[in-house]
Amino acid sequence: MACTVRLVSVCASLSVDELQLLDALAHETVFPAKETLFTQGQPAHSVYNITAGVARLYKLLPDGRRQIVGFALPGDFLGLAMRDAFGFSADAIDTVTACAFSRSAYSALVEEKPHLLRRLHQFATHELTLAQEQMMLLGRRTAEEKLTCFLLAMQERWAKLGKPSVTVPLPMSRQDIADFLGLTIETVSRTFTKLAKDKTILIVPDGVRLMNLDHMAHVAA
Repeated sequence: MACTVRLVSVCASLSVDELQLLDALAHETVFPAKETLFTQGQPAHSVYNITAGVARLYKLLPDGRRQIVGFALPGDFLGLAMRDAFGFSADAIDTVTACAFSRSAYSALVEEKPHLLRRLHQFATHELTLAQEQMMLLGRRTAEEKLTCFLLAMQERWAKLGKPSVTVPLPMSRQDIADFLGLTIETVSRTFTKLAKDKTILIVPDGVRLMNLDHMAHVAA
C-alpha cells in the first residue's frame, strides 16, 4: 500500500520489514464528506491513521452542545489512547482516507516493538500539548488573538506535512472554527472580515493567505 504520509506518522519509526508487517494489518477505508468515522462512547475496536482529508474531532456535552476539540490532518492517528471506548467523535469534513487497524492486532504489534511504543508516546505527548494549547486559546484571549493563533497553528501543521505556504487550507466551516475556539459564528465571521480589512489576511477559496506574518506572530505571542 503506497502511503503519502508515512514519514510524518508513527510509521516513520519502523523498518522496511516492519512496514510490510504493518501494511498487512492495514485496511484502507474511505469516508465521504460528512460521514462519521466513529462516535463518542463507541467501543474502540479500531485505530485509524489519516492518510488524506481532514476530520473534525468533537465531544458532545451533557446539554447536547458540541465542543470541537481538534482537527485531524494526514499523518494523525486516532484511537492511540487504547481505551475501551472512544472519548470523542470524528466526522469527515471532506473525503477522508484512512488506514484502519484492528485494535487487538495493533496492540500486539506495539507490544512486540518497543520503539514503536516510544513513538506512540511521542504522539500522545504531542496530543497533550495540543490540548494545553486549546485551553490557552479558550482562556483570556480576544477573538482576534484566538483566530490568529488558530491560523498560525494550521499553517505550521500543513508545513510539517511538506506543504509550507502562506496560503492555509481551511476545509472546515466557520461554524467548526467557532465551536473550536469557543466563539459564536458571528464573531468568527466579523473577525475574519476585520483581519481581511486590515490586510492581515486575504480570504481565498477554501482558505486564507497570511499577508502579515510578523504582525500575526506579535498578536499570537
